[in-house]
Amino acid sequence: MKLNYTIISLILFLFIGCTESKRSFHKEDLQVKILNRLVGIEGDFAIAYKDINDAEKHILINADERFHAASTMKTPVLIELYKRAENTDLNLEDSILIKNEFKSIVDGSLFTMGVSEDSEKDLYLNLNKNTTFYALAYEMITRSSNLATNILIDYLGAENITNTMRDLGADSINVLRGVEDLKAYRQGLSNSTTARDLLVIFDHLSTGTLISKKANVEMLKILKDQVYNDMISAKLPKGTPVAHKTGWITNVHHDSGIVFTGNDEGYILVFLSKNAPDRDAVLEASADISRMIYDSYNTLK
Repeated sequence: MKLNYTIISLILFLFIGCTESKRSFHKEDLQVKILNRLVGIEGDFAIAYKDINDAEKHILINADERFHAASTMKTPVLIELYKRAENTDLNLEDSILIKNEFKSIVDGSLFTMGVSEDSEKDLYLNLNKNTTFYALAYEMITRSSNLATNILIDYLGAENITNTMRDLGADSINVLRGVEDLKAYRQGLSNSTTARDLLVIFDHLSTGTLISKKANVEMLKILKDQVYNDMISAKLPKGTPVAHKTGWITNVHHDSGIVFTGNDEGYILVFLSKNAPDRDAVLEASADISRMIYDSYNTLK
Protein backbone atom coordinates (compact mmCIF):
# COMPACT_ATOMS: atom_id res chain seq x y z
CA MET A 1 0.00 0.00 0.00
CA LYS A 2 2.81 2.36 0.94
CA LEU A 3 4.71 1.38 -2.22
CA ASN A 4 1.70 2.06 -4.44
CA TYR A 5 1.18 5.41 -2.70
CA THR A 6 4.84 6.30 -3.23
CA ILE A 7 4.69 5.39 -6.92
CA ILE A 8 1.51 7.40 -7.43
CA SER A 9 3.08 10.36 -5.61
CA LEU A 10 6.21 10.10 -7.77
CA ILE A 11 4.16 9.97 -10.96
CA LEU A 12 2.18 13.02 -9.86
CA PHE A 13 5.40 14.85 -8.96
CA LEU A 14 6.97 14.07 -12.33
CA PHE A 15 3.79 15.02 -14.17
CA ILE A 16 3.50 18.35 -12.37
CA GLY A 17 7.22 18.98 -12.78
CA CYS A 18 7.10 18.25 -16.50
CA THR A 19 4.06 20.45 -16.91
CA GLU A 20 5.75 23.35 -15.12
CA SER A 21 8.96 22.75 -17.07
CA LYS A 22 7.04 22.78 -20.33
CA ARG A 23 5.35 26.05 -19.38
CA SER A 24 8.67 27.56 -18.33
CA PHE A 25 10.35 26.38 -21.52
CA HIS A 26 7.54 27.82 -23.57
CA LYS A 27 7.99 31.23 -21.97
CA GLU A 28 11.73 31.15 -22.47
CA ASP A 29 11.34 29.90 -26.02
CA LEU A 30 8.92 32.71 -26.84
CA GLN A 31 11.27 35.28 -25.36
CA VAL A 32 14.14 33.95 -27.49
CA LYS A 33 11.94 34.12 -30.60
CA ILE A 34 11.03 37.71 -29.80
CA LEU A 35 14.66 38.72 -29.33
CA ASN A 36 15.71 36.88 -32.48
CA ARG A 37 13.09 38.77 -34.47
CA LEU A 38 14.69 42.05 -33.41
CA VAL A 39 18.21 41.00 -34.37
CA GLY A 40 19.60 43.21 -37.12
CA ILE A 41 17.16 46.07 -36.56
CA GLU A 42 18.82 49.24 -35.36
CA GLY A 43 17.33 50.62 -32.17
CA ASP A 44 16.55 49.98 -28.53
CA PHE A 45 13.42 48.01 -27.67
CA ALA A 46 11.24 47.14 -24.72
CA ILE A 47 8.41 44.63 -24.56
CA ALA A 48 5.95 43.79 -21.82
CA TYR A 49 3.37 41.00 -22.05
CA LYS A 50 0.90 39.66 -19.50
CA ASP A 51 -2.08 37.34 -19.57
CA ILE A 52 -4.97 39.34 -18.08
CA ASN A 53 -6.13 36.29 -16.10
CA ASP A 54 -2.79 34.83 -15.04
CA ALA A 55 -0.04 37.12 -13.78
CA GLU A 56 2.44 34.22 -13.90
CA LYS A 57 2.25 34.25 -17.69
CA HIS A 58 4.27 37.29 -18.54
CA ILE A 59 7.36 38.45 -20.39
CA LEU A 60 9.36 41.57 -19.56
CA ILE A 61 12.18 42.71 -21.84
CA ASN A 62 13.89 45.99 -20.87
CA ALA A 63 10.63 46.81 -19.10
CA ASP A 64 12.19 49.53 -16.92
CA GLU A 65 14.09 51.28 -19.70
CA ARG A 66 12.87 54.86 -20.12
CA PHE A 67 11.48 55.94 -23.49
CA HIS A 68 10.07 59.16 -24.89
CA ALA A 69 6.36 58.52 -24.40
CA ALA A 70 5.25 60.05 -27.71
CA SER A 71 1.47 59.62 -27.98
CA THR A 72 1.25 56.73 -25.53
CA MET A 73 0.88 59.44 -22.87
CA LYS A 74 -2.58 60.15 -24.28
CA THR A 75 -3.92 57.09 -22.47
CA PRO A 76 -3.08 58.66 -19.08
CA VAL A 77 -4.79 61.87 -20.24
CA LEU A 78 -7.90 59.84 -21.09
CA ILE A 79 -7.85 58.20 -17.66
CA GLU A 80 -7.51 61.53 -15.85
CA LEU A 81 -10.43 62.95 -17.84
CA TYR A 82 -12.70 60.04 -16.93
CA LYS A 83 -11.57 60.24 -13.32
CA ARG A 84 -12.64 63.89 -13.19
CA ALA A 85 -15.95 63.03 -14.82
CA GLU A 86 -16.53 60.25 -12.29
CA ASN A 87 -15.81 62.71 -9.49
CA THR A 88 -18.36 65.09 -11.08
CA ASP A 89 -15.70 67.76 -11.61
CA LEU A 90 -16.91 67.86 -15.19
CA ASN A 91 -19.38 66.23 -17.55
CA LEU A 92 -18.01 64.60 -20.68
CA GLU A 93 -20.72 66.36 -22.69
CA ASP A 94 -19.81 69.78 -21.29
CA SER A 95 -18.59 72.34 -23.82
CA ILE A 96 -14.96 73.39 -24.11
CA LEU A 97 -13.37 75.90 -26.47
CA ILE A 98 -11.23 74.66 -29.35
CA LYS A 99 -8.19 76.90 -29.00
CA ASN A 100 -4.71 76.86 -30.45
CA GLU A 101 -2.62 78.79 -27.98
CA PHE A 102 -0.64 77.16 -25.21
CA LYS A 103 2.06 78.08 -22.70
CA SER A 104 5.52 76.53 -22.68
CA ILE A 105 6.41 74.89 -19.39
CA VAL A 106 9.85 76.51 -19.66
CA ASP A 107 8.95 80.20 -19.44
CA GLY A 108 5.22 80.55 -20.03
CA SER A 109 5.71 81.89 -23.55
CA LEU A 110 2.92 81.14 -26.01
CA PHE A 111 3.10 78.64 -28.85
CA THR A 112 0.62 77.24 -31.35
CA MET A 113 0.16 73.83 -32.94
CA GLY A 114 0.95 73.25 -36.61
CA VAL A 115 -1.77 71.48 -38.53
CA SER A 116 0.84 69.90 -40.82
CA GLU A 117 2.39 68.16 -37.81
CA ASP A 118 -0.91 66.77 -36.56
CA SER A 119 -2.45 63.48 -37.66
CA GLU A 120 -5.95 64.92 -37.16
CA LYS A 121 -6.88 68.04 -39.14
CA ASP A 122 -10.59 68.69 -38.63
CA LEU A 123 -10.32 70.43 -35.27
CA TYR A 124 -8.27 73.20 -36.87
CA LEU A 125 -11.26 74.03 -39.09
CA ASN A 126 -13.29 74.77 -35.97
CA LEU A 127 -10.95 76.97 -33.95
CA ASN A 128 -12.68 79.30 -31.48
CA LYS A 129 -15.80 77.14 -31.56
CA ASN A 130 -17.00 74.81 -28.84
CA THR A 131 -16.87 71.04 -28.75
CA THR A 132 -17.27 68.51 -25.93
CA PHE A 133 -14.73 66.88 -23.64
CA TYR A 134 -15.81 63.51 -25.02
CA ALA A 135 -15.23 64.60 -28.63
CA LEU A 136 -11.73 65.79 -27.78
CA ALA A 137 -10.96 62.55 -25.95
CA TYR A 138 -12.20 60.47 -28.86
CA GLU A 139 -10.06 62.35 -31.40
CA MET A 140 -7.06 62.31 -29.07
CA ILE A 141 -7.11 58.52 -28.87
CA THR A 142 -8.52 57.28 -32.16
CA ARG A 143 -6.77 59.71 -34.50
CA SER A 144 -4.07 60.84 -32.08
CA SER A 145 -5.05 64.51 -32.29
CA ASN A 146 -2.29 66.64 -30.81
CA LEU A 147 -4.52 69.70 -30.65
CA ALA A 148 -7.17 67.81 -28.68
CA THR A 149 -4.45 66.50 -26.38
CA ASN A 150 -3.07 69.94 -25.61
CA ILE A 151 -6.51 71.39 -24.91
CA LEU A 152 -7.21 68.56 -22.46
CA ILE A 153 -3.80 68.70 -20.75
CA ASP A 154 -4.17 72.47 -20.42
CA TYR A 155 -7.51 71.94 -18.68
CA LEU A 156 -6.62 68.90 -16.55
CA GLY A 157 -3.05 69.79 -15.61
CA ALA A 158 -0.03 67.65 -16.48
CA GLU A 159 0.94 67.24 -12.82
CA ASN A 160 -2.51 65.94 -11.94
CA ILE A 161 -2.28 63.36 -14.73
CA THR A 162 1.09 62.13 -13.47
CA ASN A 163 -0.18 61.98 -9.89
CA THR A 164 -3.10 59.81 -10.99
CA MET A 165 -0.66 57.44 -12.68
CA ARG A 166 1.28 57.20 -9.40
CA ASP A 167 -1.94 56.33 -7.60
CA LEU A 168 -2.38 53.45 -10.06
CA GLY A 169 1.12 52.13 -9.37
CA ALA A 170 2.72 53.44 -12.55
CA ASP A 171 5.79 54.81 -10.81
CA SER A 172 7.93 55.99 -13.72
CA ILE A 173 5.65 57.48 -16.35
CA ASN A 174 5.90 61.27 -16.48
CA VAL A 175 3.44 63.57 -18.21
CA LEU A 176 5.19 66.93 -18.08
CA ARG A 177 3.60 68.84 -20.93
CA GLY A 178 1.53 68.91 -24.07
CA VAL A 179 2.76 68.34 -27.61
CA GLU A 180 5.05 70.65 -29.63
CA ASP A 181 6.42 72.63 -26.71
CA LEU A 182 9.72 73.05 -28.54
CA LYS A 183 11.40 75.09 -25.81
CA ALA A 184 10.78 72.26 -23.37
CA TYR A 185 11.90 69.65 -25.89
CA ARG A 186 15.20 71.46 -26.45
CA GLN A 187 15.83 71.44 -22.72
CA GLY A 188 15.14 67.72 -22.49
CA LEU A 189 11.77 68.17 -20.81
CA SER A 190 9.71 65.49 -22.51
CA ASN A 191 7.01 63.06 -21.49
CA SER A 192 8.48 59.64 -20.76
CA THR A 193 7.37 56.13 -19.92
CA THR A 194 8.48 52.55 -19.46
CA ALA A 195 6.95 49.37 -20.81
CA ARG A 196 6.22 48.28 -17.24
CA ASP A 197 4.23 51.42 -16.49
CA LEU A 198 2.08 51.07 -19.59
CA LEU A 199 1.54 47.43 -18.64
CA VAL A 200 0.32 48.56 -15.20
CA ILE A 201 -2.10 51.07 -16.72
CA PHE A 202 -3.61 48.61 -19.18
CA ASP A 203 -3.74 45.95 -16.47
CA HIS A 204 -6.12 48.21 -14.54
CA LEU A 205 -8.17 48.71 -17.69
CA SER A 206 -8.29 44.97 -18.39
CA THR A 207 -9.51 44.08 -14.91
CA GLY A 208 -12.07 46.86 -14.65
CA THR A 209 -10.41 48.30 -11.55
CA LEU A 210 -9.96 51.76 -13.03
CA ILE A 211 -12.34 54.47 -11.77
CA SER A 212 -15.63 52.58 -12.30
CA LYS A 213 -16.97 49.75 -14.43
CA LYS A 214 -18.93 52.18 -16.61
CA ALA A 215 -15.94 54.46 -17.16
CA ASN A 216 -13.76 51.43 -17.83
CA VAL A 217 -16.09 50.15 -20.54
CA GLU A 218 -16.29 53.57 -22.19
CA MET A 219 -12.52 54.05 -22.25
CA LEU A 220 -11.97 50.59 -23.72
CA LYS A 221 -14.54 51.33 -26.39
CA ILE A 222 -12.64 54.46 -27.43
CA LEU A 223 -9.32 52.60 -27.42
CA LYS A 224 -10.82 49.85 -29.60
CA ASP A 225 -11.68 52.47 -32.23
CA GLN A 226 -8.00 53.25 -32.82
CA VAL A 227 -7.41 53.93 -36.54
CA TYR A 228 -3.65 53.32 -36.54
CA ASN A 229 -3.26 49.57 -36.63
CA ASP A 230 0.12 48.85 -38.19
CA MET A 231 1.81 47.36 -35.14
CA ILE A 232 0.01 45.17 -32.56
CA SER A 233 -3.10 44.69 -34.69
CA ALA A 234 -1.50 44.39 -38.11
CA LYS A 235 -1.11 40.60 -38.38
CA LEU A 236 -3.75 39.40 -35.95
CA PRO A 237 -6.79 37.55 -37.31
CA LYS A 238 -9.28 39.93 -38.86
CA GLY A 239 -11.78 41.22 -36.33
CA THR A 240 -9.62 40.62 -33.26
CA PRO A 241 -10.57 43.38 -30.79
CA VAL A 242 -7.59 45.43 -29.63
CA ALA A 243 -7.93 48.39 -27.25
CA HIS A 244 -4.69 50.26 -27.78
CA LYS A 245 -2.81 53.51 -28.25
CA THR A 246 0.09 54.00 -30.60
CA GLY A 247 2.77 56.66 -30.47
CA TRP A 248 5.45 57.85 -32.82
CA ILE A 249 7.96 60.62 -33.35
CA THR A 250 11.25 60.53 -35.25
CA ASN A 251 12.99 57.20 -34.58
CA VAL A 252 10.37 56.27 -31.97
CA HIS A 253 7.58 53.78 -32.67
CA HIS A 254 5.27 52.52 -29.90
CA ASP A 255 2.09 50.55 -29.41
CA SER A 256 0.43 49.48 -26.17
CA GLY A 257 -2.88 47.90 -25.32
CA ILE A 258 -5.06 44.87 -24.70
CA VAL A 259 -5.73 42.06 -27.17
CA PHE A 260 -9.09 40.41 -26.47
CA THR A 261 -9.52 36.77 -27.45
CA GLY A 262 -13.08 36.26 -26.22
CA ASN A 263 -14.91 35.17 -23.05
CA ASP A 264 -13.12 37.70 -20.84
CA GLU A 265 -9.77 36.36 -21.98
CA GLY A 266 -6.84 38.15 -23.52
CA TYR A 267 -3.52 39.76 -22.77
CA ILE A 268 -1.71 43.06 -22.50
CA LEU A 269 1.11 43.86 -24.92
CA VAL A 270 3.45 46.85 -24.92
CA PHE A 271 6.04 47.43 -27.64
CA LEU A 272 8.38 50.43 -27.33
CA SER A 273 11.31 51.51 -29.50
CA LYS A 274 13.80 54.36 -29.72
CA ASN A 275 16.89 55.22 -31.77
CA ALA A 276 15.18 53.22 -34.53
CA PRO A 277 15.48 55.00 -37.90
CA ASP A 278 14.01 52.20 -40.05
CA ARG A 279 10.31 52.70 -39.36
CA ASP A 280 9.14 49.99 -41.76
CA ALA A 281 11.45 47.38 -40.23
CA VAL A 282 10.26 48.22 -36.71
CA LEU A 283 6.58 48.10 -37.66
CA GLU A 284 7.03 44.77 -39.43
CA ALA A 285 8.92 43.30 -36.48
CA SER A 286 6.36 44.53 -33.96
CA ALA A 287 3.54 43.01 -36.00
CA ASP A 288 5.40 39.70 -36.23
CA ILE A 289 6.09 39.68 -32.49
CA SER A 290 2.45 40.47 -31.79
CA ARG A 291 1.40 37.48 -33.89
CA MET A 292 3.95 35.24 -32.17
CA ILE A 293 2.46 36.17 -28.81
CA TYR A 294 -1.09 35.74 -30.08
CA ASP A 295 -0.32 32.23 -31.38
CA SER A 296 1.50 31.31 -28.18
CA TYR A 297 -1.37 32.58 -26.02
CA ASN A 298 -3.92 30.54 -27.93
CA THR A 299 -1.73 27.44 -27.81
CA LEU A 300 -1.50 27.64 -24.02
CA LYS A 301 -5.21 28.20 -23.41
